[in-house]
Amino acid sequence: MIQEKREVPLVVVKRLPRYYRYLGELLRKGITRISSGELSKRMGVTASQIRQDFNCFGGFGQQGYGYNVEKLHREIANILGLSHGYKTIIIGAGHLGHALANHTNFAKRGFELVGIFDKKPELAGKVINDLPVLPMEELEEFCNTHQVNIAILALPKSAIIEVVPRLVALGIKGLWNFSYTDIAVPEDVAVENVHLSDSLMTLSYKITEKQKQGDA
Repeated sequence: MIQEKREVPLVVVKRLPRYYRYLGELLRKGITRISSGELSKRMGVTASQIRQDFNCFGGFGQQGYGYNVEKLHREIANILGLSHGYKTIIIGAGHLGHALANHTNFAKRGFELVGIFDKKPELAGKVINDLPVLPMEELEEFCNTHQVNIAILALPKSAIIEVVPRLVALGIKGLWNFSYTDIAVPEDVAVENVHLSDSLMTLSYKITEKQKQGDA
């Protein structure tokens, strides 16, 4: 009897990039082997949680040995799809799009930034991170030629309604959405919404809770 593949909880998936980052730091320090207990001390996550998370994907560890750092780092990269070299574009060359293009290390994380687009004529031709800003009129031809996989949306809400259907029609399979609005897409398109203000409000909550504890 073939067992149905168990879906990995999203909360586990969201922890994988952090594991990947810490393991990369260990590799740079020349550490080749680590136990779940040692990794838990470095990351502030319980050893039990680490083992449970990795067991969702097959375990990776060996009894009495721990984890091979290089192998685990590579396995997590494969799980996250970082070896695919997804071709990525940014829609919106304003302050946010400019910052993302300049300060996000796409290549190091397995993504190839190939294009930046904006509808403003005055931005056309401006070079950001060695890439010229292209007009939106060239979006379809560019995406078809370069086989783009991911679009980063650094756009205001008002532009989303028009742009997202164009991207979906072009076969874009992933949207990294900074537009502060939720978007509706077909089931075969993945969306990661980034709400920076939500993160700031979460920080405010944490500060407030710590102040309450201090006053108790």
